[in-house]
Amino acid sequence: MSVPFTSLYINGSECPASSQASFDVCNPFSGKLVTRAASASSEDCRRAVDAAADAFRTWEHSPLGVRRDFLLKAADLLATPKYREKAAAALKEETSAGDFLVEFNLQVAREWLRCIATLVAELKGESFQSTTPGGQVIAQRRAQGVIFAIAPWNAPLILAVRAVGYPIVCGNTVVLKCSEVSPRSQHIIAELFAEAGLPKGVLNVIHTSKEDAPARTAEIIANPAVKKINFTGSDRIGRIIAAEAAKHLKPCVFELGGKAPVIVLEDAEVELAAKAITFSALLFSGQICMSTERVIVQRGVAGRLTKALVAEFSKFKSGGPEERLGAQFSEGSAENIVSMLREAQEEGAKFLLGDGQRVGAVVQPHIVAGVRPGMRLWERESFGPVITLTEADTIDEAVELANATDYSLVAALWTKNVHIAMDVSMRVRTGCISVNGPTVHLEDAKDHTGLGGSTGYGRFSVSDFTDVRMVVLHGANPAPYPLV
Repeated sequence: MSVPFTSLYINGSECPASSQASFDVCNPFSGKLVTRAASASSEDCRRAVDAAADAFRTWEHSPLGVRRDFLLKAADLLATPKYREKAAAALKEETSAGDFLVEFNLQVAREWLRCIATLVAELKGESFQSTTPGGQVIAQRRAQGVIFAIAPWNAPLILAVRAVGYPIVCGNTVVLKCSEVSPRSQHIIAELFAEAGLPKGVLNVIHTSKEDAPARTAEIIANPAVKKINFTGSDRIGRIIAAEAAKHLKPCVFELGGKAPVIVLEDAEVELAAKAITFSALLFSGQICMSTERVIVQRGVAGRLTKALVAEFSKFKSGGPEERLGAQFSEGSAENIVSMLREAQEEGAKFLLGDGQRVGAVVQPHIVAGVRPGMRLWERESFGPVITLTEADTIDEAVELANATDYSLVAALWTKNVHIAMDVSMRVRTGCISVNGPTVHLEDAKDHTGLGGSTGYGRFSVSDFTDVRMVVLHGANPAPYPLV
């Protein structure tokens, strides 16, 4: 059986790389070759940006209802058997996603396309009296230009939809760079919009080999036509992109890493909390920016919670398609996880579940006690099926521990007392905190955002992908000009 080939999508056409270069994608568990993708050259990247810049001249002025309808049509297409089957095959083969994650990607991507489509209602301005006699000011939200969007592999459909949907509905045009881990999965977005009838050049989709990615990314950022960058991924890569963008004073929207804390207070529903923690920690083997990584529990219920967590985690095993949890996305990722576990153990931490080992890209679920601020397992995102369990005597101590991090994406709190819930929620520094719920949670009406640091800055929103531009209409009888 032939290996599927994924082309570039530039100016409305599928094409190979101009250099004929390509790269291979292998399944992280089996090692089997599953995709061969075109590796964009410098010339290809320039053509993609040029196509987006040309398309912007007309797309910026497109009727709002037209933009809305393209997104709604794409959402409808994603619900058809053709795209469901294509997405399922690509996600399972490239990322080892199980059935639940495939359906999660499809469902949320559809919902976000429809939700983003409604944002045309926010694309309006205001009019007010000028400071000059008889003058009037019109302020409008206007598109910015070509947006360079970079989406990751761990929720390939969802995060590609977000990366391109917000800019497009605002009247921008986009060059999307797919992850080298999931080019076929994310190329589906190009196919959707092409079939929906989106004008050529509004969306261009490229991918490159891992080796070529730094140079191609820097070239696109440096292109004068590119006005903004959005990136979802690790804080390490985010810092590199921010530095490149800073050379040209170009703004960015970043959603980077997470190290989500869960605070469990003494009056919490412990068994329910344990289930929510397990779900948020182990979904996609912990490879989600919202994954629960740190559990901070008041000492009075620590024993009960520990027992409940060990029981819940023990129901799961990582491995191939027959297991409830899949492999990590690469052996390098798995090695990073176990090296963090080993370091923690050497520094006095104790494994309550797990053995600190890996088999290829497979890491089993781990619960680790005795991890303290300053240890790498506390400080850095593991991106694996791992939680740390830390006891606190007081609520104040629990809040202090939750905030002892450079990440700020999401958190959770478990308590039956609504007054304590409101007080503690306002003290935990995070973009979103779920009270009596999981850290892995999405709200269609408002996207999560980091509060700086290793989680990044900016928001996927109308305000971040538009500029407020003013027209001042001066009065018919202006006052005398000075010096004239």
